[in-house]
Amino acid sequence: MSLNISIQKTTHPKQKPDANNLGFGNIFTDHMFVMDYTEGKGWHDPRIIPYGSFEIEPSAMVFHYGQEMFEGMKAYKTPEGQVQLFRPMKNIRRANITNERICIPEIDENDMLQAIKAIVDVDKDWIPEAEGTSLYLRPFIIATDPFLGVRPSSTYKFFVICSPVGAYYKEGINPVRIYVEEEYVRAVRGGVGYAKTGGNYAASLKAQMKAKKGGFAQVLWLDGIHRKYVEEVGTMNVFFKINGEVITPSLEGSILPGVTRDSTIELLKSWGVKVTERKIDIQEVFDAAKAGILEEAFGTGTAAVISPIGELKWKDEDVVINNNEIGQLSQRVYDTITGIQTGKVDDTFGWAEEV
Repeated sequence: MSLNISIQKTTHPKQKPDANNLGFGNIFTDHMFVMDYTEGKGWHDPRIIPYGSFEIEPSAMVFHYGQEMFEGMKAYKTPEGQVQLFRPMKNIRRANITNERICIPEIDENDMLQAIKAIVDVDKDWIPEAEGTSLYLRPFIIATDPFLGVRPSSTYKFFVICSPVGAYYKEGINPVRIYVEEEYVRAVRGGVGYAKTGGNYAASLKAQMKAKKGGFAQVLWLDGIHRKYVEEVGTMNVFFKINGEVITPSLEGSILPGVTRDSTIELLKSWGVKVTERKIDIQEVFDAAKAGILEEAFGTGTAAVISPIGELKWKDEDVVINNNEIGQLSQRVYDTITGIQTGKVDDTFGWAEEV
């Protein structure tokens, strides 16, 4: 291990929350990991300190030009009490792809893994063990130069914070209602759609608010050029099972390459299910629904794992999918991935990483 991480334990530990009433992303553990970057010196001073506020200049470039990145992953406890992560190197490699795109210095993959494992180990007692819960991990980097000029920063801070969480959507694993967005776009090829950076999510808020006013859980995004090809559903990749074939939009630079997406594709192929990555027109989806061959639809992501889609609304058309019930294949994917994550299903893929 190349990082010499100092650890300062809190003198005022918090009370652990009720594992059966967690919500998502509003409770944080006792500690956080921090590391600094200075041009000419590189990444330095890795440390674990009590979770809390930190001081930063109001002129810090992150506030003015949005140079920041983040990742999302989870830690779990197995029935035997072992703590493990799910495919962490996939997230770490994606983090450095984001770093490269927005001119943040890369972090050595093994160093980032060591940092994540270290904070999880310090706060492992915060990992909830109730069904459907986990410890959500948020590694992120912010630009800290106090400068009002458009250029890459020469200083940065890397953090990892942790949050015990339950279901991402209030519906849990029950199907959600999705609104197909036509007015606003999330990303275009050549932009930063494939990167995990805050600007992507800020751009999505207007449409999300519009959808929620209509009683929908999320937005289904269409491509930014033709406004007809399906891209993502909210913060997730999306899959459609049409006449026995599972179709998901291909990665062409405007879609985030999800770790759960990749895992789902590998699982389905291992089960002999035909999986196709290609452009899919929203009209094709609705035509399939009218023909009775749209059998299932679901989103995939770290936060929700699998979120079945029970209803889609596009223009003045509404379609109900699989009687607004979770499909058999969606359920199997969910059960298998969460089973591997929590050590309840044999990990034949080698995806679990012990802490």
